[in-house]
Amino acid sequence: MDWTKLLFEVIDMRSFSNLWYWIALAVTWSQASHWVLGVPFDMVIRARKLGGQAAADLDEMARIYVGRLLYILNVAGPMLVLLAFFVLTALAVLGFWYRVEFAQAVILLLFPLTLVGALSLHTATLIDRQGETGEELQRHLARHRTYVQVLGMISIFVTAFWGMAQNFNLNPLG
Repeated sequence: MDWTKLLFEVIDMRSFSNLWYWIALAVTWSQASHWVLGVPFDMVIRARKLGGQAAADLDEMARIYVGRLLYILNVAGPMLVLLAFFVLTALAVLGFWYRVEFAQAVILLLFPLTLVGALSLHTATLIDRQGETGEELQRHLARHRTYVQVLGMISIFVTAFWGMAQNFNLNPLG
């Protein structure tokens, strides 16, 4: 029995018609909107409702993650930007010039996450520069989460539209 043949028969390896790709897309955006600058959003909700120690915990956790993000930006920022542009450019060329469906699927997942990363760095810089704590910090984290969710909805819509177009082109009706 040929295991690779069985595997390719059971699992459709084309990206946009593969259920696992859509599950991965949904989980990715769910996680992206739950972890705001590395802080779980339930901590923000708990800090808003309870205040006191929950708010102090949120302030400390946000301070740690903001410092971590800014340290990474200062130490490896230019190299990470260079690497990100290289990977995204290579995927774009493979996906849209050479029509490699897997590369299209990966760039439709990674490019918006790159925007989320840039937005996170911008938000971390603002929080650090303004020294935000308490309700001000909670509002800023909630606003950041809303931006990430909007970006996620747009990304899922574009990916679904592109995926349906690819599936119709590969399997024309009639």
